[in-house]
Amino acid sequence: MSTEKVSLTLDKELVAAAREVAGARALSSYLNRALRNQLQHDRVAGLLAELDQERGPIVAQVMAEVRAEWPHPGKRATRRRSA
Repeated sequence: MSTEKVSLTLDKELVAAAREVAGARALSSYLNRALRNQLQHDRVAGLLAELDQERGPIVAQVMAEVRAEWPHPGKRATRRRSA
């Protein structure tokens, strides 16, 4: 994959926090992954908005059932073993 050198203006605190996590030499790689993740998030959000337009919103009861079954952040999911 080819790369392109760019100049960006970022919040100083964010850059410092990113450097702490990624290390000074890995900042570009860290930000590249963050940008890739954000683009993926934006594409999924666009798809969901499109589906909402085409088929209408998800029924509140169905959404509540899914949220009740979905693992909560910070909680480890337990794997079910098949017999």
